[in-house]
Amino acid sequence: MLLPSLREQVYRANMLLFEHKLITFTWGNVSGIDREQGIVLIKPSGVPYEDLSPENMVALDLDGNVLEGDLKPSSDTPTHLVLYRAFEGIGGVTHTHSRAATAWAQAGQGIPAIGTTHADTFAGDIPCTREMTRSEIEGEYEKETGNVIVERFQELDPLNIPAVLVHSHGPFTWGKDATASAENAVVLEEVANMAYMSTVINGSIPPQMSLPLLNKHFFRKHGSNAYYGQ
Repeated sequence: MLLPSLREQVYRANMLLFEHKLITFTWGNVSGIDREQGIVLIKPSGVPYEDLSPENMVALDLDGNVLEGDLKPSSDTPTHLVLYRAFEGIGGVTHTHSRAATAWAQAGQGIPAIGTTHADTFAGDIPCTREMTRSEIEGEYEKETGNVIVERFQELDPLNIPAVLVHSHGPFTWGKDATASAENAVVLEEVANMAYMSTVINGSIPPQMSLPLLNKHFFRKHGSNAYYGQ
């Protein structure tokens, strides 16, 4: 069986979403990529989380051709593949319909960076894409979803802001591997809740926290001069 260690990691990353209650029924998926071999492993479409196993992760190439597995890959696979091709530094992608992050997406608003919990993982606001056009929706919808994400990041660093809200749809996150992408989805849901509650408590809160404080919290955990942790 192809890439047994990556299979295990992608399976466990999918289950991380389930454990943190980011999943309703089968609404979500995680993938991981082996860059050297150009192979992606992703959750099979519509399979309950209780029935998942490392063995039933579906293996594909970057063109979407199934290399191994009897199940259909996630319907969101084309979105994942667009992101892998566009964002070279990522090794995992996660999509959920987690409640708070999806609420911001349905409102068509990005999540403002207004606290240090947000800044520990994301170096700025979580952006929201534009609405998709009718031709994009009626064409290769999942592929075009990836394209509008990439378009939104033309002037942003996807490694420093590893998350996006797709307008009217929901969140996608990514990371150095499948585990990191799922962990970023968990953090995204937390900061989405915090931002919502903060703006309800104080409707006149500034749209972004102090930039020096944001940078301090982000770069103490990320980059060449990071010093947080062991």
